[in-house]
Amino acid sequence: MTETRRQTAFAGLDHPPAWPATRGRPRPSALDAPLDSLDGVGVTLKRRLAKLGLETIRDLLEHAPHRYEAAADEVSIAQLRGDDEVVVSGEVLNVTSRKLRGRRTIVTARISDGTATISAAWFNQPWIEKQLKPGARVRLRGKNGRYGFDVKSYDLGEVHNTSDFAPVYPAAEEIPAKTVRRVVESALPHVSDYFDPLPAELREREGMPLKRDALAALHKPASEAEAEIGRERLAFDELLMLQVAIASRASARARTLAPSLGQPGDLMARYRKALPFALTPYQEQAIREIDEDLARTMPMNRLLQGDVGSGKTVVALYALLRAVENGRQGALMAPTMTLAEQHFLTIADLCFELGVTCTLLTGASKKAVLAADVVVGTHALIQEGVELRDLAVAVVDEQHRFGVEQRKALAEGRGPHELHMTATPIPRTLALTVYGDLAVSTIAKAPASRKPVITTWIGEERVSEAYTRLARLLREGRQAYVVCPLIEQSETNAARAAEAEAERLQRGELRDFRVGCLHGRLRPDARRDLMARFKAGEIDVLVATTVIEVGVDVANATVMIVQEADRFGLAQLHQLRGRVGRGAEQSFCVLVSRAKEELTESGRQRLEALVESNDGFVLAERDLEIRNTGELLGVRQSGASELRFASLKRDRALLERARSAAMDATIESQSLERVNSDPDPS
Repeated sequence: MTETRRQTAFAGLDHPPAWPATRGRPRPSALDAPLDSLDGVGVTLKRRLAKLGLETIRDLLEHAPHRYEAAADEVSIAQLRGDDEVVVSGEVLNVTSRKLRGRRTIVTARISDGTATISAAWFNQPWIEKQLKPGARVRLRGKNGRYGFDVKSYDLGEVHNTSDFAPVYPAAEEIPAKTVRRVVESALPHVSDYFDPLPAELREREGMPLKRDALAALHKPASEAEAEIGRERLAFDELLMLQVAIASRASARARTLAPSLGQPGDLMARYRKALPFALTPYQEQAIREIDEDLARTMPMNRLLQGDVGSGKTVVALYALLRAVENGRQGALMAPTMTLAEQHFLTIADLCFELGVTCTLLTGASKKAVLAADVVVGTHALIQEGVELRDLAVAVVDEQHRFGVEQRKALAEGRGPHELHMTATPIPRTLALTVYGDLAVSTIAKAPASRKPVITTWIGEERVSEAYTRLARLLREGRQAYVVCPLIEQSETNAARAAEAEAERLQRGELRDFRVGCLHGRLRPDARRDLMARFKAGEIDVLVATTVIEVGVDVANATVMIVQEADRFGLAQLHQLRGRVGRGAEQSFCVLVSRAKEELTESGRQRLEALVESNDGFVLAERDLEIRNTGELLGVRQSGASELRFASLKRDRALLERARSAAMDATIESQSLERVNSDPDPS
């Protein structure tokens, strides 16, 4: 393989690759050596570093600082004035520790430098007492406070980091940031072991430093501007590798054949006529885009995004029926059985009216899958032993909840057209990073007949007022949801909490009404029966876990109370709120939280955003501003959570540059492949 070809052949790579080297491969033993090969790292420190995910020299050098500490003036203790942050040095005279109100502890040490004596204070760091010994020399950075000299950082002995412009690393209680800094410094000589993955031409065109220089600037910068230059280079590498992988997937799809479904025919005309409403202009536009894709022999790979209640399912069923009218099969895969059941209930009657067979895949229905025109199910659709007859269109709902391999398995070996759906609108930068190989159709607005949900946020002390108002609306014939707090990693505990709350409300505030309880531990038949009774008006209030987040559609349910709302993410709260406001009546959502002063800043921002806006697209951008990228949309399954240096909040322009470079590389690679596959290029 020629040097040029080696530098550009990226199209067949399935994973974010290392860009081909121009100066040879790295020595595997150098950067991948364990941390105890470094001076000063013993068994205990190695174990503590591993808790931060740091096990090799490479891990350590790619452990980015989360901020930089500016230099501070050094003064004598006698010169301490005001509340400016300064550095003082001295000798430890004595050390004491005591409890403050609540659970806080304070360690105080008398420090003297010969000019005066101060009482230095450390809060909630009880281990400091064991580290400070009378007679030891210390260097302290901090400022005057309520309990004396409040220490921000410190050094023992002759180490002088406290006053310098220095990186501050993510750390843990057992291993403070200054220890991480010391170990990183001992590893810095190994930056010379990095080869540079970017071709020189690309690096020069983008004005990027060498990778080894970027890492050195990140960990030992002379200024914040120098540190940012280093971070940008490393962020560019990450974004570029993601974009190359995305371009690779798109290139592979372009070489796959799918059945051309031609133009819509009689079945689609009958489908439109059977709908009890007219499609919105946004739905019509999405259908036109889908029809254009389905007429081609290259598999459709389209993302249909729309806010809650915008009518995505109607468009998805259109795509499925396009397969049926061509004598083929359509499948809809949903992340939970509750959502799969709701989809089935929504489309089954329409399918029956049109003479189209439709089945819900359960443990006992596998044989029916072969014969059905439309199959609805969970990931059970891709389990061994399930055979789809002749799949032409696959719809994946809330597709970000499936892993990459699960989504791939539905299409593998079949080459169907794929329509991915999400009710969580995706910010443009996230779409380019994670879903860059998908065409996007957007249903921007819900039907005009639906009124925006009125959202209020109250503290727990006012929750009785919320139930009083709820009772009034229930007496007027309305229905409601009460959502129980999010309980991490335990469906069983969540179910128990919901059942206990339903019993409490039935005995207390809602004793005059019929209360049901829905959670993920219910048997499928019991869950279907409960939802049918709620939809029929036989249950007034449904106490539920987040299983109602998507797919539940009861027009008469006009009130939602979300307990401990600050424990939910912004996107999830918006999804939950979307269960009300689905009819013509005015609907309400009440967010209940702890006292506002007890919430984190991000917690307050999330709830304020919900009160201010009903627009999922506005909230998606707001969510990106509030949170780190890795947790958005569950993208940890698709690779975006691996970003250590890039930030989608501030690197939007850098992302566009990386995308352009990846596209150029892929196009050049394809041209070279065509030339090399032709024995006589002339």
